[in-house]
Amino acid sequence: MSSVIDLHIYQVILGYIFIMAIFTLIRFKNIKREKQIAVACIRMTLQLILTGFLLQYIIKNPNPLATISIIVLMESFAIHTVFKKFGNRLSKPLKKVVAISLVGGSLTSLLYFLLVVIQIKPWYLPQYFIPIAGMIVGNGMNGIALAINSMIEAMTTQKSQIEEALVLGATPKAATEHILKAAFDAAIMPTLNTMLGMGIIFLPGMMTGQILSGTNPMTAITYQIIIMLGILGAASLSVFIMLQLGYKTFFNKEDQLEESSKV
Repeated sequence: MSSVIDLHIYQVILGYIFIMAIFTLIRFKNIKREKQIAVACIRMTLQLILTGFLLQYIIKNPNPLATISIIVLMESFAIHTVFKKFGNRLSKPLKKVVAISLVGGSLTSLLYFLLVVIQIKPWYLPQYFIPIAGMIVGNGMNGIALAINSMIEAMTTQKSQIEEALVLGATPKAATEHILKAAFDAAIMPTLNTMLGMGIIFLPGMMTGQILSGTNPMTAITYQIIIMLGILGAASLSVFIMLQLGYKTFFNKEDQLEESSKV
């Protein structure tokens, strides 16, 4: 196996030069996305550099408290991101459901794949725990966001059909069952599409990074399979919990649609 090619600062600058060329092309075509591109590149660079220094220290000095703190930070930021994305469209009960489902689904999947499947020792080994947690929590967050968006939109646009079903004697669960199924499909479809094209249409980022760092391709592939199963499991479980608890927040104790949902 050949040694890893170290990238120097001038090579990183060459990467930015390519983006600057794209930047110039966009400006020439009067596509006003200069600010977004610049902010994205700057934030990405600063965040990754800071993360790199932090990970270097944590990996060299493994500590269960540090690992737990990072997981708590990841989960908290993911929950905050969902809250910020939907703003006042989320009721307080629904916010509680989002937090419970995201933490429950992602942690269940993370601990199962780390402790049962990969079997890391000690359990808090940051080299494995942190990067895998980032992928699982991030994808769980994306799945919940997609499911919430689909559910809220359907509960709003189809409120008359739901009310008619309730009048005819249907329970809230039966009246919204088709909405929950559609929301679940919308949430996990991106992950399924990614899995369907993986290995033929494209190579995933984690696997590519491992191969570039000198890891045996078959080892990288094995890890990628495990990670994708973990991502699918986390997204599916988080979304399932959210939908099974979330639809109830749209109804009162008399099984009537809340006035706040009738917009």
